[in-house]
Amino acid sequence: MESQNVEYKQSWKDEYLKWICGFANAQGGTIYIGIDDNGNVVGIKDAKKLLEDIPNKVVNYMGIVADVNLHHKDDLDYISIGIEPSNVPISFRGKYYCRSGSTMQELNGSALQQFVLMRMGRSWDDIPNEHATIKDLDRKAIKYFLDNGIAADRIDKSESNSSTQRVLENLGLITEDGKLKNAALLLFAKNPRRYFTCVEFKIGRFRRNVADLIIQDVIEGNIIQMTDRVVQVLKAKYLTSPIHYEGMKRREPLEVPEEALREILYNAIAHKDYTGAPIQMRVWDDYVEIWNEGGLPIGYTPDTLLKNHSSRPRNRNIANAFFKAGFIESWGRGYEKIFEGFKAAGLPMPTIEEADGGIRVSFQRNNQGNPQTISQTDATETPQKTSQKTPQKTSQKILELIEGNPQITTHEMAAIIGIDRRNIHRNIKKLREQGALCRVGPDKGGHWEIIKEV
Repeated sequence: MESQNVEYKQSWKDEYLKWICGFANAQGGTIYIGIDDNGNVVGIKDAKKLLEDIPNKVVNYMGIVADVNLHHKDDLDYISIGIEPSNVPISFRGKYYCRSGSTMQELNGSALQQFVLMRMGRSWDDIPNEHATIKDLDRKAIKYFLDNGIAADRIDKSESNSSTQRVLENLGLITEDGKLKNAALLLFAKNPRRYFTCVEFKIGRFRRNVADLIIQDVIEGNIIQMTDRVVQVLKAKYLTSPIHYEGMKRREPLEVPEEALREILYNAIAHKDYTGAPIQMRVWDDYVEIWNEGGLPIGYTPDTLLKNHSSRPRNRNIANAFFKAGFIESWGRGYEKIFEGFKAAGLPMPTIEEADGGIRVSFQRNNQGNPQTISQTDATETPQKTSQKTPQKTSQKILELIEGNPQITTHEMAAIIGIDRRNIHRNIKKLREQGALCRVGPDKGGHWEIIKEV
């Protein structure tokens, strides 16, 4: 039977040289000439002539050697063409083809760029930027990375005060002549959009169809802290956190397993094609879908992710930094952890599919019987109005945001909760008067500290 590495053709046509090119650029394979789609030998004419012509054409057009052999069955001749995977990109008449699953695809644009870089043992995030300097990086982002890596036991405690230069050198994000690589800017830049236009995470709340958009947010900034920012916005506006009590303790877990959600977000951010469109998250009444541009590694399908597989990240430097920070595993266990989280929560397994030149992950919400973040009966009511009507909820939300990010600014709080900064300052003043909150250090460079719950 035909498979990812096997192709059957009843007769020879020169256009099948594309298939040979595609196999060479993938994991290799075998083409059988004189066999039908069901694997039955139907025979070919002029087999001996083809036995000479095919190898010559392969060498002349592509500069590679194919293993061409003549076979016999029931007095019928057929030919096998064995193609080994190439260590360098192979083209046919100026075009590049690649076998993906059971189909042959022509590579162009960013897909071709990624393919050529990978064949050279590099990835797009490894390319140096000619204009950026260390001054363009945010030291707070570097500290965030170090703190998380130390907490995850993947960075030694002695590195807690390492210089930015040393961190970049340890991660391989700076060249010998001092040029920052793309990954360094994506991970730690003060303003990554200065260099890359699509460093965004778009979130939209939809009702009936894609034209029925209720609210939306665009999360910007460095990608090392992006997941935290996204989760904060989701908790504030898009997903519910039903309240229950365990003894005397009040619990408000997110409606979907948060660790599994973070794993999905980390995967989307780490493996995104940053030459393409922004990451897009659509929140519907009963499910959520997250799409990031960039296909699966060559030879992988969505089913590959559901079983044991090797880790082949698109952006090797970004994936390495995420691993060091304790965000992801390096053994291809990401989706296994996601499924375990949803299974433990009693929710259906997320679905994974290739769509629109990227990967889409969809999962069901567990919000039945819980109040919606956006009112089902009055979709015109804005988050600002809702927050202003419930000051106690605003104070509680401020504490939740600070707990997730002690360095959060009042401007960021206002944007996430959906109220003006004066309202934020008023609530913070009350929390400080109640002894629930204090400020450590100056406005710039300091952080918030929660003293007690209210």
